[in-house]
Amino acid sequence: MTLQGKGNFIWKILECEGGNVNTIASLSKEAGFTHLLIKIADGIYSYNMPSSGDLVPPLVRALHSQGIQAWGWQYLYGNNPTGEADRAIQRLRQTGMDGFVLDVEVEYKEPGKSKAATLYMDRLRAAFPNLPLALSSYRFPSYHPQVPWKQFLEGCDYNMPQVYWQMAHNPAAQLRRSVQEFQAMVPFRPIIPTGAAYVSGSWSPTPAEVTEFLQTCRELNLSAANFWEWSNTRRFLPEVWNAIRDYNGGAPPQPEDISQKFIKALNTRDPAQVVALYASNAVHVNAARTVQGLAAIRTWYQYLFSQLLPQAAFTLTGFSGVGSSRHFTWTAVANTGQVQNGNDTLGILDGKIVYHYTYFTITP
Repeated sequence: MTLQGKGNFIWKILECEGGNVNTIASLSKEAGFTHLLIKIADGIYSYNMPSSGDLVPPLVRALHSQGIQAWGWQYLYGNNPTGEADRAIQRLRQTGMDGFVLDVEVEYKEPGKSKAATLYMDRLRAAFPNLPLALSSYRFPSYHPQVPWKQFLEGCDYNMPQVYWQMAHNPAAQLRRSVQEFQAMVPFRPIIPTGAAYVSGSWSPTPAEVTEFLQTCRELNLSAANFWEWSNTRRFLPEVWNAIRDYNGGAPPQPEDISQKFIKALNTRDPAQVVALYASNAVHVNAARTVQGLAAIRTWYQYLFSQLLPQAAFTLTGFSGVGSSRHFTWTAVANTGQVQNGNDTLGILDGKIVYHYTYFTITP
């Protein structure tokens, strides 16, 4: 299920409401947070685990009692990837997290770190094949090409770029650029950005800016958003905290998006209903073939439904974009047991699909 709503990162539990987990959970509920992201490891070491005992499980229980998801996160260095993965596995088993975030920053810009990323991801995924994973890293990948984006994102379910508009005051423009750059990358993963809610020197975001950030997330059809970081916001930016708390991300409901209509049409297994979403001169591209026109596209879907994925059930796992373009991911399970994961790009004109590129893999 797609992660939805507002979330907040926690760095040091003892610096958040004096470490009172019930207060943290109550304030999270009041603020409308659907999830918190709690640091549980730093490299090969456990985190938020002082000599007095592990602070994380009590907070997880308090959050769950309020219906709030608890996600763990780990700062990665890449010098001992198997040791870091083993520490993550241990902490996840100790804490009972609902998901896990990999914080990848400057250390992974060093030469040779792509192999470390692969080792880490393979080991973590072998232990938790179904746990939702997310990558938290730089906002503009074009500025940081050294990061092994592909190796991390291939094993992740979400992309959580750190869209910190530090020393500026243009959150909407920076978020739109971040989303646009990641949409151009392969593999694409649903984007859940992290906004700035902290003080850095003489700079800090304004309440209006965090509202603008959240509004832009909605306009871009992003399912969720996070902020960094609880203790800093609560201590130094109470008005920013209130702006995040008071933003209602659930109203009014938006019209059904074309990506949602597409998945709904796929689940009818009726080629006519799918083809109805396309313009008469539409082009459909995948790894096997390129076809143009409604007749050829209809033939493709007949093959998909009858041969490739018979009786498949399709699920939309995330989408973003607005106006003339969409990027979305989906999964399907056929009655043969085959699983298909799709990564699609749509070009839209006058409410119809004029260009459709899909990349998918099928495994037994």
